[in-house]
Amino acid sequence: MQTNKRNRSVLKGNHSFSIKRGFMFICMVSLFFSLFCCGSNKKSSDEGGELAFISPQGPSFNADSAYLFCQEQCAFGPRTMNSSAHDKCSEWIMNKFRLFGLEVAPQRAMLTGYDGTQLSACNIMASFRPELSERILLCAHWDSRPWADNDPDSANWHTPIIGANDGASGVAVMLEIARLLQTDSTRLDKGIDFVCFDAEDWGLPTWSDVYSNDDTWALGAQYWAENLPEGYIKARFGILLDMVGGQGAQFWKESASLHYASSIVEKVWTAARTVGFGSYFPNQEGGMITDDHIPINEHAGIPTIDVIPYYSDCEQSSFGPTWHTISDDMEHIDKNTLKAVGQTIVQVLYE
Repeated sequence: MQTNKRNRSVLKGNHSFSIKRGFMFICMVSLFFSLFCCGSNKKSSDEGGELAFISPQGPSFNADSAYLFCQEQCAFGPRTMNSSAHDKCSEWIMNKFRLFGLEVAPQRAMLTGYDGTQLSACNIMASFRPELSERILLCAHWDSRPWADNDPDSANWHTPIIGANDGASGVAVMLEIARLLQTDSTRLDKGIDFVCFDAEDWGLPTWSDVYSNDDTWALGAQYWAENLPEGYIKARFGILLDMVGGQGAQFWKESASLHYASSIVEKVWTAARTVGFGSYFPNQEGGMITDDHIPINEHAGIPTIDVIPYYSDCEQSSFGPTWHTISDDMEHIDKNTLKAVGQTIVQVLYE
């Protein structure tokens, strides 16, 4: 199954489909992670009976708070490039990070869309404990798709989407984690860089007759990876959060993530089992996605994985039934999914 956006190639059974950029790989992933013995809390893994001596760490992720952050972004309307809603939401995001005590630095740039449109973009970088050299990158895109070009009704194909899941959910999870970092009395001993990428969803629409040799997706991430801020201390690894609030979502292991950062994939999937959300992170490979993590790996040199859903039985799209449709709204956001992803990331940060 292939999609018309991030060109997912699904490896399933004995069948494989072609993947973007002509490279195909099957990653042999070895389970390698540090085992902690914390008290007598011993958890049994759901893979091969392995025992992970790891206990849940860090504060409790508040899904109600993350849901509200998602809702507040959507209240601005579609966050499409060059719109007033886009500009207002960018200021709101930056002010939220500042409110939680983070150092905020916008990265503004004029980017060129697939059709030559000049896009006034703003990548938002917010740093927790910027003085520390040991750092982890958390990222998501915050813009929304200008066209519902995967909607079942072709009359909606030129309608901008709210992007509650595809955009707002990842930022919402990051904002809630930033809030927790501010209130946590144990004081996390590593720095966290939150980056909200712009112009991710201006990729070539399915109805367009324009041809382009360039990668028209993830424009903000491409720019950031090739123009890292002066003095930026590279994170040890990164985690991209894309569409992490959808109903019925499961997060299979993305193939490019396994290629670039297999140990980080295993770290995250182990963390999910440790905090009781292993069913959301099955031990399955979900194909390759062209997403913001690709330029981060290839140009910034930061091993980064993509936490992105795979709906194996969804006829509408392997990204779920609301992907690039007018139904990507708050009615289809699930607090349980936000909780599963958010608590998993908290565990990774505090292990």
